[in-house]
Amino acid sequence: MELLNYRTLQKTGYNGYILENAPEKVMQFGEGNFLRAFVNYWFDVSNEKAGWNGKCVLVQPIATGLTELMNAQDCLYTLYLRGNEGGQKVDRKRVISSVSRCLNPYTPEGFSAMLELAVSPDLEYVVSNTTEAGIVYDPACQLSDTPCSSFPGKLTQVLYKRYEARQGGLIILSCELIDNNGKELLKCVNQYIDQWGLDDGFRAYVNNDCTFCSTLVDRIVPGRIRDKDEVARLEETNGYRDELIDVGEVFGVWNIEGPAWLEEKLPFKKAGLNCPVVPDVTPYKKRKVRILNGAHTGFVLGAYLAGFDIVRDCMENDTVRGFMNKMLYDEVIPTLPLDKKDLTDFAAAVQDRFNNPFVNHELMSISLNSTSKWRARNMPSFLEYVELKKELPPCLTASFAAYIAFYSTNVQELTDKGLTCRRAKGNDYVCSDDRWALEFYWEHRNDTDAALVHAVMTNEQMWGQDLTAVPGFEKAVVELLGKIRTEGALAVYAGAIA
Repeated sequence: MELLNYRTLQKTGYNGYILENAPEKVMQFGEGNFLRAFVNYWFDVSNEKAGWNGKCVLVQPIATGLTELMNAQDCLYTLYLRGNEGGQKVDRKRVISSVSRCLNPYTPEGFSAMLELAVSPDLEYVVSNTTEAGIVYDPACQLSDTPCSSFPGKLTQVLYKRYEARQGGLIILSCELIDNNGKELLKCVNQYIDQWGLDDGFRAYVNNDCTFCSTLVDRIVPGRIRDKDEVARLEETNGYRDELIDVGEVFGVWNIEGPAWLEEKLPFKKAGLNCPVVPDVTPYKKRKVRILNGAHTGFVLGAYLAGFDIVRDCMENDTVRGFMNKMLYDEVIPTLPLDKKDLTDFAAAVQDRFNNPFVNHELMSISLNSTSKWRARNMPSFLEYVELKKELPPCLTASFAAYIAFYSTNVQELTDKGLTCRRAKGNDYVCSDDRWALEFYWEHRNDTDAALVHAVMTNEQMWGQDLTAVPGFEKAVVELLGKIRTEGALAVYAGAIA
């Protein structure tokens, strides 16, 4: 079977949207599954729906990557968006044609091509997703490197070349999963300006003519299809071989922090895509952390103890689903500073996302580092609810009890792999967390429930404060933990929503 490219696609009679030639308007650092299922999809839809008429040039951010494979397929690839939407199963296929070429800047030809693109009058945007470790200042980088090893170093090289050519400023959209990603990237570029002794005119160009945007991305991207039989069936249906098949969930939102004019400049609003430009992305990150991530951490530990193994099965159980929804709608949303309809719409989408029929999201994979996750994702909602309502939130309180139960149920051993416990099903499971947290639970494995809860709540390394100061919290958790031990976590969840 022939490899996917424009010639092969034409031979198959594909009748979906394809744009073969257009000006190269985006330099994108990163060619992995996420950006291809998210950013390149966004621009592809913008070509079709908004007449954007642009292409993205992908730059391989590290020495090994997908450049040869991308170019062998004319940078075409098949994207499947799969999941639930409004309670309905969705499986959409789209051949993405918004990418023109892929460059490897670690070769002389690729580095030269990157700098040539830098001075193009067509270029408008730089997009990046170079992992959380990508936005770092490495003082070993020099302007003369071909290229700099760090992404901010490469970007400084690109912007300086563009500045020397007297081309206009660019819009930089950072997608890395760190706080204030755009601001941190700009900070690194300014550090290179200082280190390399570049002129004040370039500093003004970077800080005034270019627009560095912090952004928040939200789409689950499983990426490759690992079932060889399914791949074979898809290739037979498509009529071509695709080494770059990508899979993402249907839901997607891209919050971009920037000036008001940017929303009209970007093609996404006109294309009907969920990509609001906002003055501050922080509330939207709080929404994602408290609702989406907080939902996971809030129910999965108790659900696992109750015998569930994957998220989808939890959503098909009335008690667990009801527990999650009451926690979100009654206890989390009242504490958040955004428009209530926006929050409830986002929460409604969570149930669809968690009920994705194409993804077996294991509860144990979500359980990793649950101590720090509960502190970051659930504790702020809990404390703010108590402050607002002057009472304990039933579901978040039960969630905390389930967290303690997860780390202390039939403790077996502590090894280099983690703390081994045993649930009612009879199988052992391994709690993975910071070593000090695991050692704490190991040391307290023989405590009574009351002693254990007191030790957990007064451990300020865990929570940054003494949680026994919250009126009634300690007593309630002791009672709930005892009920989990005797009646099971599902009974506790049912009691919280009664």
